[in-house]
Amino acid sequence: MRRSRSTRNAPHPPPESGEALRLVEVRKVYGDEGTRVTALAGVSLSLPHGTFTAVMGPSGSGKSTLLHCAAGLEEPDAGRVFVDGHELGGRSETALTRFRRAHIGFVFQQFNLLPTLTVTQNTTLPLKLAGRPIDHAAARAVLERVGLGQRLDHLPGQLSGGERQRVAIARALVTRPGVVLADEPTGALDSHSAREVLELLQETVRGYGRTVVMVTHDPVAAAYADVVVFLADGQLAGRMASPTARAVAERLTHLGDAAQQGIGG
Repeated sequence: MRRSRSTRNAPHPPPESGEALRLVEVRKVYGDEGTRVTALAGVSLSLPHGTFTAVMGPSGSGKSTLLHCAAGLEEPDAGRVFVDGHELGGRSETALTRFRRAHIGFVFQQFNLLPTLTVTQNTTLPLKLAGRPIDHAAARAVLERVGLGQRLDHLPGQLSGGERQRVAIARALVTRPGVVLADEPTGALDSHSAREVLELLQETVRGYGRTVVMVTHDPVAAAYADVVVFLADGQLAGRMASPTARAVAERLTHLGDAAQQGIGG
């Protein structure tokens, strides 16, 4: 059960109105005494609205933990998380679930589509779960924009991997969230499908005005983002604007070498 612990007394200013996502000294530790692993060691990060950010780092650097804390799927041991100016801490599990459904879209590597539901039904499922009215015309418009206007009644098993990930992105957009979080969204795709999905995530930012945060291990995928944020040993280890695949790969190599030598980021 989620703890209703609040960190509101911490002496940090509230997020500014232009911030879509803000983490303030977020710390997350797994394990017990003797097996303790620090996944996030006081990470602070601010991302403005309407941006596409890739999060990268060596294996075990804390990438997925950062994304899960930002989504409210895991609770930090310390620190504060704000989404669209609203703090996640101190909410009950029910209240947090309601907040996620209204403000956060999530795209998973393995799509997480229900095999017995059609493309349209999978897309509108978050609205149904939230008890919100389903605007079928709006859902169709989203699906047409992601290139699935001719697949509305198809089942996931009748779609390619790239098409299934497009359904997942449409599902993340249908509730009109401010922030879309994507965890290795191209990891299960071939290069052609991956490129289409990455272009669609760019369109999510530029066409829909959403904020996208994507965890990836692929420098080519990261090059589609506006900014890359690097993690090493649970700490921020730099950022890169206007990234190229080559520059990202070189930075990752240095971070990986440092991690193997035990000197962090």
